[in-house]
Amino acid sequence: MSWKKWSDNIMLKIGVLASGRGSNLQSIINNVNNDNLDIEIAAVISDNRDAQALVRARKYDIYTSFLSPGEYTDKKEYEQVLIEILEKKEVELIVLAGFMRILSPYFVNHYYQQIINIHPSLLPAFPGLDAQKQAFTYGVKVSGCTVHFVDQGMDTGPIILQKAVPVSVDDTLEDLKKRILKEEHKILPQAIKLYSKNKLTIQGNKVFVEDV
Repeated sequence: MSWKKWSDNIMLKIGVLASGRGSNLQSIINNVNNDNLDIEIAAVISDNRDAQALVRARKYDIYTSFLSPGEYTDKKEYEQVLIEILEKKEVELIVLAGFMRILSPYFVNHYYQQIINIHPSLLPAFPGLDAQKQAFTYGVKVSGCTVHFVDQGMDTGPIILQKAVPVSVDDTLEDLKKRILKEEHKILPQAIKLYSKNKLTIQGNKVFVEDV
């Protein structure tokens, strides 16, 4: 299916969920500031009070919120508050950029085909945590990163973009992580741009990309 949720003259509003240092968030911010992305970062939300992503967002006067999972009775209550914030900020696309919580079917269905994630492997290989370490330990010759729509599975949603990264025989795990991260910073803003320009069509589990 394809969709169009905003008019051509209204800027897409995104919400970024992040748990850590926020380097992918920074890549989005940089692309906005360089006029490569015609979007608004309406909110940055974290489950980690000390997330550097929150610090980065505040530097640019972007709305931030810290939601502590421990303050809610269960995941559904937590996600209901998360949805309230996203709806108040009129978020149309949710970007998971190092968000370390698994979203429930309740949340995913609420934002059906409006959530994308960046994952540090060439999916469907090495889903879940420590993907770079999984690939490095397995001894692959090529790794990479993937931007995909989020569904109810673990890194199983329709793939939007991928970028391959070679693995050298003398690479350390940290070398590989850095090389993959560099490509993440390129394809995540690119995927957001495609979404914002209505260039993505989903048919089954495949995403077809129109030329920008």
